[in-house]
Amino acid sequence: MAENLEALPNSQPEISPDRGVSPEPWHPSANIWVIGVVVAMAAFMEVLDTSIANVALPYMAGNLGASNDESTWILTSYLVSNAIVLPISGWFATVIGRKRFFMMCLAIFTVSSLLCGIAPSLGAIILFRIIQGAGGGGLQPMAQAILADTFPPRLRGVAFALYGITSIVAPTVGPTLGGWITDNYTWRWIFFINLPVGVLAVFLVCRLIEDPPWVKRAKGAGIKIDYIGVSLLILGVGALHLRIAIDFLKKGL
Repeated sequence: MAENLEALPNSQPEISPDRGVSPEPWHPSANIWVIGVVVAMAAFMEVLDTSIANVALPYMAGNLGASNDESTWILTSYLVSNAIVLPISGWFATVIGRKRFFMMCLAIFTVSSLLCGIAPSLGAIILFRIIQGAGGGGLQPMAQAILADTFPPRLRGVAFALYGITSIVAPTVGPTLGGWITDNYTWRWIFFINLPVGVLAVFLVCRLIEDPPWVKRAKGAGIKIDYIGVSLLILGVGALHLRIAIDFLKKGL
């Protein structure tokens, strides 16, 4: 009886916060700290773009022939599309794979940054900012998921501290960096600086990051699309975030 009781704990599967049951231990082939830096770099780039364009709005409005009130849509469009993609990024990662989705978000973000920099009109830059926000919306949740699976439990605190630095420093540095670039060069360079970082991040993610076995097994396995739910989510989150953004912009915050 005692022998059977001792065998019971060993027969229980290991619980994983991601998929519920993790049948086998997994470790990435690349150095985990290099992966952490790459993921943090991508997240830093996305968070930076939420604030880097703030001080450049008057220059954008003058250059594009728009009023100051109209130029605020350059910020609002990015935030709204970012907020829509953020809650459904986990579903996208399950359907097409986490690594592939992360690379797609990086590629969309980088290409749309180039398009924002060469936009000839206000309508064009708003459209490209919507696309940029959609690409950036999946970067933060995927970065956190990659860190959680890459680092062992005893090092996850340090890993998320590294990630937290990007979330704190990026919005703080954004207005200062955006003002310096606008004064010394032109407002278009606040988008062009994303290009080398984005290209490097896509290359490093392709070479270093890999999906854990349970993510590969779950990819596209019997997943059905709730079209009504997704539509209501996009409508609800988009309308709510749009109203909040407009209220803050009216108050000058």
